[in-house]
Amino acid sequence: MTDANLTERQRKWFASVRASLEKETGRSLAEWIEIAHRCPETGHRARLKWFKDNHGLLQNRASHVLSEAFPPVMSWREPENLIDALWTDPAARLIYEALDTAASSLPDTLKTARKSYTAWSRKVQYAAARPLKGGRVMLGLAISPDSAPGLEPPKSESWSERLKARLPLNSPTEVDETIVNLLKAAWERS
Repeated sequence: MTDANLTERQRKWFASVRASLEKETGRSLAEWIEIAHRCPETGHRARLKWFKDNHGLLQNRASHVLSEAFPPVMSWREPENLIDALWTDPAARLIYEALDTAASSLPDTLKTARKSYTAWSRKVQYAAARPLKGGRVMLGLAISPDSAPGLEPPKSESWSERLKARLPLNSPTEVDETIVNLLKAAWERS
């Protein structure tokens, strides 16, 4: 795991998961990896359920074991690969790049990538963006939807529950002073 891709809070959380695994389960990570390789399931969710049903290992620990036992071909540990795979639409990529420039200009900002979105954090996530059809982008922010015109509450977003507002963007020119100020307001809350 690359610590450069984690906030301090995330580093501490992962360290606590690793440290408590053997202490609280009586098995080392290596032993859990051996068990994972004997799992009859092939899908991630099915493996998580199998670990819970057969070994009492809950989602966070089971996910950690599975990520070590079956490293994904492309993961959040390699953000540039995920970003390139996610932002393939040239129009959406330009909006993403404008957002990334604005967010990355804020001190102590850390960019992370997931399969379906890219996020920016300081201590916690304060913004995220995902591509939409037609070269558009949905921006999520850790501010109230009534903070500015055009913001709306999130609907079925996969990013952090801290992001209480979202805003569709149609062009990189929309990443203007208003958006920069909204990013800064969200960053200040992180």
